[in-house]
Amino acid sequence: MTTNDSGSAPKPPAKDPWDLPDVSGLTVGVLGGTGPQGRGLAYRFARAGQKVIIGSRAAERARTAADELGLGVEGADNAECARRSDVVIVAVPWDGHAKTLESLREELAGKLVIDCVNPLGFDKKGAYALKPEEGSAAEQAAALLPGSRVTAAFHHLSAVLLQDETIEEIDTDVLVLGEARADTDVVQALAGRIPGMRGVFAGRLRGAHQVESLVANLIAVNRRYKAHAGLRATDV
Repeated sequence: MTTNDSGSAPKPPAKDPWDLPDVSGLTVGVLGGTGPQGRGLAYRFARAGQKVIIGSRAAERARTAADELGLGVEGADNAECARRSDVVIVAVPWDGHAKTLESLREELAGKLVIDCVNPLGFDKKGAYALKPEEGSAAEQAAALLPGSRVTAAFHHLSAVLLQDETIEEIDTDVLVLGEARADTDVVQALAGRIPGMRGVFAGRLRGAHQVESLVANLIAVNRRYKAHAGLRATDV
């Protein structure tokens, strides 16, 4: 007796993990867009043709940074940036992470939020990972933003390379974590908008601490070899 003869429905084919959605029409907001990492991400997405809004505590500072970047980038205060964006990247300093997100809970409700903050400490021995009470910066964001869809990505990118206008491609993979595959697919697709970059699904948010912590190791690599190292996942 065949499967169909038994009355069971045939199993649908597995979804191709590289079959990602078209995200070209999404507006990307960057909280902390006047800092090195946020500014670099804003520049790369705008250069790829994405609509970008830079957010800052001071709207004038955000507008000045946006004017310097050009490429149609706009600047606004954090609240307006969050309201007007489809996807919001959190690239604020760790010490202001919780306070910033708490103040934007209403504006970020219903939004896809991408946390790329790395909780780090520094001493005479160099950089070391901090572990928030919630487990990671991304898990802290999820706890503070119960109405948002929180993901984690873009942790291991060099701000120097992102902002260098002479570099055409960023040779790196982006590890993407989240609870809903539809959301991580969007983030992967956004990463793929930047030439040379690829988004790779890397598990649920509970694994974000390892990903955030690895930045301390990359800082050591970069200092030792005078480099701007990123990551590549092989055989994927």
